[in-house]
Amino acid sequence: MNTTVVVLAAGLGTRMRSKRAKVLHRAGGLALVEHVVAAARAVAPAERIIAVTGHQAEEVEALLQPQGIRFVRQTEQKGTGHAVASACKALSQEEGLLMVLYGDTPLLSGSTLTRLRDAQAGSNAAATLITTTLPDPTGYGRVLFDEQGNVRAIVEQKACTKEQLSIRVINSGIYCFRAEVLWRHIDEIEPNKASGEYYLTDMAEILARHGHHVQPMHLDEANELLGINTRVDLADADRLLRQRKAEALMLSGVTIERPETVTIDVQVCAGMDTIIEPFARLLGSTEIGQDCRIGAGAILESTVLADRVTVAPYTLIADSRIEEGARIGPFARLRMDARVGPDARIGNFVELKKTRLGAGAKSQHLAYLGDAEIGAGSNIGAGTITCNFDGEKKHETKIGAGAFIGSNATLVAPIEIGPESYVGAGSVITDPVPAQALALGRGRQVIKPDWVSKRKKKS
Repeated sequence: MNTTVVVLAAGLGTRMRSKRAKVLHRAGGLALVEHVVAAARAVAPAERIIAVTGHQAEEVEALLQPQGIRFVRQTEQKGTGHAVASACKALSQEEGLLMVLYGDTPLLSGSTLTRLRDAQAGSNAAATLITTTLPDPTGYGRVLFDEQGNVRAIVEQKACTKEQLSIRVINSGIYCFRAEVLWRHIDEIEPNKASGEYYLTDMAEILARHGHHVQPMHLDEANELLGINTRVDLADADRLLRQRKAEALMLSGVTIERPETVTIDVQVCAGMDTIIEPFARLLGSTEIGQDCRIGAGAILESTVLADRVTVAPYTLIADSRIEEGARIGPFARLRMDARVGPDARIGNFVELKKTRLGAGAKSQHLAYLGDAEIGAGSNIGAGTITCNFDGEKKHETKIGAGAFIGSNATLVAPIEIGPESYVGAGSVITDPVPAQALALGRGRQVIKPDWVSKRKKKS
């Protein structure tokens, strides 16, 4: 049976106190709505996922467009019932199952949605509603049941009687409907007298009135249903998502020392026997191989590490690739598609930007290597600078395999240093250096005997 998913992502979220639409706020390294769409992919292909957008619709749609889902604009935000009715245009009242999700529930898992779909598909009910029990249900709508255990109605807290306020079973707002039944009755939702909005929660009572059953699906893991309304909720969700990710990595064979101190985005993956030290931050689409070590305080963002790579403490690497056996840091910075070859060495206070360092090459101390291609086995001395910018354009430096660049060398690009050549310490190199040549570009040392004593006599 086909399943279509509608993700409600039109609201602003005034309690977030932000200019940004609520679903665009991030937790665990992704926007809230990205988590929801990822979970929805467990039960529906991209072409059967529809996001209803409203506030900052262009930004939300641009974010989700690469995933291949569809969109419906809700030009006026008149409540959840109105949002689902707006989706009719894209759905053409398709048959099968229709699942309704909220774009601000980032902890919802694909396995829970699979269970919801299967519960609805295997029943004669018109709809299935996820419920949970909270020790303190303040702020949530209460679920009322009939004698057979079916959902009779959902009552928002402000409309509850004193007796209903004692109910601890709450409405998650996550439904799976028989689509044809929903389309038949959705126009019966009436505007709320106080707000003028159309609430999807009214469908439970409408369906019951027509003799249809709405069955509950109780979820013990209440955290999955956490909706984000404030920045406090956002922080809670971020913590839980990262905790979930860290636990999954540890169960797969990764050692995380003091996991409560480590920040790991949900997209990150790491191989067996890798060790992550305290206060490391692994962000974006970072991929780490087996037998790696990530030092304390290191930050890796959208970076690929092959096996047996060591990243020493307080190293920053972004959008780069490190090959097998390389050692980076401490206090190094790699960015903008830096590539480090197998068994290469990058030491403290070395920066690579758009630079390729060949296998076994070394830059151990205090250097800036920008827009450079450095051959295998080369040695880059302390204080080496590639002068890649002339004030208008960036230029490339090429250093051949096995070259030796002495300390405090300045290489003025564009320039090419030949294989197995030497550049003397302190040189400013502006012309090409042939293979196996020695290049010197510095002022000759001058010694003036007794200069200090003569100066003192003058003073």
